[in-house]
Amino acid sequence: MDVVRSAPSPAYADGTLVTKGASDDPRPAHLVPRRDRLIGRPSARPELPAAVLRTGACGATRPQARSFHSTPRHHPENDGSTTEVHVPLSKQREKVRFASGDTSCAAWHYPGSNGGCVIMAGGIAVTKEPASDLFAARFNDAGFAVLAFDHRRFGESGGAPRQIVRIDEQIADWHAAIEYAAGLPGVDPDRISVWGFSLAGGHVFHVAADHPRLACAIAQTPLVDGRAIAPNALRSMTPGALLRLLGLGVADALGGLAGRPPLLVPAAGPRGAVASLTTPDAMDGDRALDPEGRHTNWEQTVAARIALQVGGYRPGRHASRIRCPLLVVVCDQDRSVLVAPAVQAAANAPDAQVVHLPGRHYAPFLESHEQAAEAEIAFLRKHLDRHGSRDSR
Repeated sequence: MDVVRSAPSPAYADGTLVTKGASDDPRPAHLVPRRDRLIGRPSARPELPAAVLRTGACGATRPQARSFHSTPRHHPENDGSTTEVHVPLSKQREKVRFASGDTSCAAWHYPGSNGGCVIMAGGIAVTKEPASDLFAARFNDAGFAVLAFDHRRFGESGGAPRQIVRIDEQIADWHAAIEYAAGLPGVDPDRISVWGFSLAGGHVFHVAADHPRLACAIAQTPLVDGRAIAPNALRSMTPGALLRLLGLGVADALGGLAGRPPLLVPAAGPRGAVASLTTPDAMDGDRALDPEGRHTNWEQTVAARIALQVGGYRPGRHASRIRCPLLVVVCDQDRSVLVAPAVQAAANAPDAQVVHLPGRHYAPFLESHEQAAEAEIAFLRKHLDRHGSRDSR
């Protein structure tokens, strides 16, 4: 296993913002999330029609590649500093859908020019636009096709009831996305990669192990061992909030068996809130993933039963079965998924590289974005580009 540590560098802030227009929510009325079952204190957003993002020609300048080396790290949590990164405007993209199970998943397809394709999805309750826009534009500008999708029951994908995380369904969605991407025009089925962060970063371990034909995989700040991170997550909650969340989780799970609508809690909240995650960096998500407040249809809630699931999810156990090159990006002050479990999981993979970045869980979208993007693009070029070194491995 190779370990790469990156030096801080200026944030990528020279792109233009994606514009948006409004349209009606494409889902049937019974699939639109219900807010009347919301428990706790979410970061509420107005109930607006779904937004349609429109993209045009890319006007961003591609940064020059630089090497990665050990250097003293800046610790953002010591001084409270963060950097908001503007989303670079990418080439044309189109809305597509692909079948998964008994429903379909919505996705953005960015056509590429070099035969490679990166499949992307986000963490708990993070839909495709806030999850992928920032990195997808960079990958696409480097020549790669991108397929960024919503897991079923979230965003514009099908599936009901809404806002429920079912791990087996989400893994099946990844399998369906890989199959769909292999048939996209201009995509070489032997040059497909998967990319995910947080919960989806954990999914990358499982999915890559199941697909030996993948060219490579990227897990960014991945949740690889729920059992290892559970004590830290519990310590970040007040006793009262913890008891209420667990109670709601049990009630939600039992209600689901009886066919009742899910009990929703905020996906993230401050300490003392009844929310899925209340670690110190949990509340960085809004300014990291949606600094301009453009994604007004992003429902930042999740069914309370998630509190009973995450502790038992251990996708890092699949690391030894991964046959493709694996890049694991960790942040040294991550308080949500922690660093050690991801590094240990990477050590168990036959061909893994670890990149350490300064900052907390969302640093790859904030002050460490440039280092993260450069490391990931270099990795993709090595293993996906037609003129890369994949055939020499």
